[in-house]
Amino acid sequence: MSQRQFFGYIAVSLLIALSAGAYLVLATGTTTLILLAAGLFFLLFYTWPLKYIGLGELTVILVWGPLMVGGTYFVTTGGIWSWDVAIISLVYSMGPTTVLFGKHTDKLIQDREKRIYTLPVILKEKIARYATIGIWTAQYVLVGLMIWYRMAGPVMAIVLIAIPKLVWASKVFAKPRPAEAPADLPPNTWPLYLSAHAFQYNKRFGSLFLLGLILDVVLVKTGIY
Repeated sequence: MSQRQFFGYIAVSLLIALSAGAYLVLATGTTTLILLAAGLFFLLFYTWPLKYIGLGELTVILVWGPLMVGGTYFVTTGGIWSWDVAIISLVYSMGPTTVLFGKHTDKLIQDREKRIYTLPVILKEKIARYATIGIWTAQYVLVGLMIWYRMAGPVMAIVLIAIPKLVWASKVFAKPRPAEAPADLPPNTWPLYLSAHAFQYNKRFGSLFLLGLILDVVLVKTGIY
């Protein structure tokens, strides 16, 4: 794409999004306007300056969680905000955030040279790798709290099936990132290494988490619990 085509694509996409947003604001009120403004802010300022000052990862947690999931719930219910939904959405958004953590750790040296201070650059590689494992562990803790406080039913324990994949990914993140592509790494993956493993794990956990939510709705609607 030429630069002109690229900016034209952005303009048309943004116009469509803002048109849809304007309708939703009229239909559901000023809270939607706040959500729209927040989304627009993160869209425009993620690359700079948020990513440059260690706020990129936090942005992803907020956007992929309460903003998108909680916001979608708000507008589709006609203006009902649910903190339970916002908290549940955090469990999901932590997954994509770990993939981003892995990517920023993969390119830590390059980002540091460009003075792009992502969280892995600020925390250093070892802490960033273990922080990713910590976020994965926190997802299971939050799922347990969801069940304990009846935000969702016990069927959400289905995410425990992802634990073997968690162990697999954690073993990778517990070791320093290799300087060269390992022989067993799938082709066309390098230099993405940590992010590739984080993606594979997140795909497993995220799929099970979504399946659990669907089963939970079915069980509630059918009166089983």
